[in-house]
Amino acid sequence: MKRVVVTGMGVISPLGNSVDELWKNILAGKSGVGPITKFDSTKFKTHFACEVKDFNAEDYLEKKEVRKYDVFTQFAIAASDQAIKDSGLDFSTMEEEDRYEVGVIWATGNGGIGTFEQQLKEYHLGDGTPRFNPYFIPKMIVDIAAGVISIRNQLHGPNYCTVSACASSNTAIISAFDTIRLGKANVMIAGGSEAAITDSSVGGFNAAQALSKNNDNAEHASRPFDKDRDGFVIAEGAAALVLEEYEHAIKRGATIYGEMVGGGMAADAYHLTGTHPEGLGAIQGMKKALADAGIQPEQIDYINAHATSTGLGDLSELKGIKAVFKDSQVAISGTKSMTGHLLGAAGALESVISILAAKHDMIPGTTNTVTLDEAIPEGLNIVLGQSIAKKVNYVMNNTFGFGGHTATSIFKKYEA
Repeated sequence: MKRVVVTGMGVISPLGNSVDELWKNILAGKSGVGPITKFDSTKFKTHFACEVKDFNAEDYLEKKEVRKYDVFTQFAIAASDQAIKDSGLDFSTMEEEDRYEVGVIWATGNGGIGTFEQQLKEYHLGDGTPRFNPYFIPKMIVDIAAGVISIRNQLHGPNYCTVSACASSNTAIISAFDTIRLGKANVMIAGGSEAAITDSSVGGFNAAQALSKNNDNAEHASRPFDKDRDGFVIAEGAAALVLEEYEHAIKRGATIYGEMVGGGMAADAYHLTGTHPEGLGAIQGMKKALADAGIQPEQIDYINAHATSTGLGDLSELKGIKAVFKDSQVAISGTKSMTGHLLGAAGALESVISILAAKHDMIPGTTNTVTLDEAIPEGLNIVLGQSIAKKVNYVMNNTFGFGGHTATSIFKKYEA
C-alpha cells in the first residue's frame, strides 16, 4: 500500500487560531477556559467553556457569504484554508483531471446546532407561520462543511462527512488515510469542526452528568485522571490536515510534518454514553491501529489520551492502555486539560498536537491534575504539569464517543 504523509495543517482553537499559536500555548501549559459568552448561562449548572477567541469569519469569507454558513462551517473553512495554504498546494492552477484525485472527509458531532436552535426559537416565539431562513437546512446539516470545502477549492475527489460523536474527526482522518493508501486519491483534506457551546448542548450535557460544574475553579476544572475530576469542559474550534501520497508530495517538493502509519476503529457495544469499564473498545481500537502500522506496543513513545476528565471515561481508557501496553513506560498525557473538549473536532486538534510532539520531540503535560485517582492501574507513565523533552518516533492518538465509538490513529516522525 501507498505511504501517506502530512503536508499541511490548520487550526482554530481556544488556544489560538493558528498552528504556531496553539503549539506555543500547549507547551506553555496555558488554559483556554473562560466564562460562557455565547448565551446567558446563569440558570445552567455550568458557566464556563473553552471558546474560540478573536475569530473573524471575514478573514476567510466575503461579508455577504458569512450569513450562509453556521459557525461550525466557518471554522471548517478557516482551518482548511490554513492547511491548504500551509501545504503549498494551489488548486487554482491544478489541472481539472488532477483535482479528481483530491478529496475531503470532514467531521462534526453536532453540525449546525446553533442554527437549529436559533431557527426553532424564532418559530416557537412567533405566531406559528413557517418563516424559515432559506439557508436553514444547508447551514444545519452535518455534511455541509465537507461540501463547502470542496466547492471553494473545486475538488472532485471523494467527499463526505463522518459522525461518530467525539471520535468523529479521528474517524475522518483514518478514512482519508485509507483512501490514499488504497490509491483512490492523491491528496485528502481531513479534519473536524464544532461550534456547540449552545443552550441545548450545555443543558443536555449537564443533564447527562458529563460536564464539569466546578464554576469556582473553572480554569482548573479540566483535570484528567485526577481523583477530584467531575466532567469535561466543552470547547469549540476546528483542525485540518492535508494528507498526501508520499511520492506525490516528494515530487512537488512539499514540506512534510510527519507520516501517518496506522488507524484502528472499534466499538464498546456497551452503553449509550458510558465507556466500557474495562476499556474493551479502546483496547481493540489500539490493537488494530498497532497492527495496521505494523509495530509493537513498545515502539509507541507517546499517547495523546482521549482523557476528557470524566470519572468513568478516564479510568476505562487507562485500563485499556495498561492491557495493551502492559509494563511499557510509554508517556501518556491529556491535552484537553488545556484545550477543553472539542467534541467531534477533538481528534483532529489532537492529531495536530501529536504530529508536532513527534516533529519537535516534546511531550505536552497534563495540567491541573494534582492527585491521581487511586483506581488508576499502577505503573503507567502519566506526564503531569509541564511539557517534557523526549525523543518521539511514534505517537498514538485516542478518541472515543457516545455510542461506544473508538478511533485510534498512529503517526510517525518523518525522516527523509
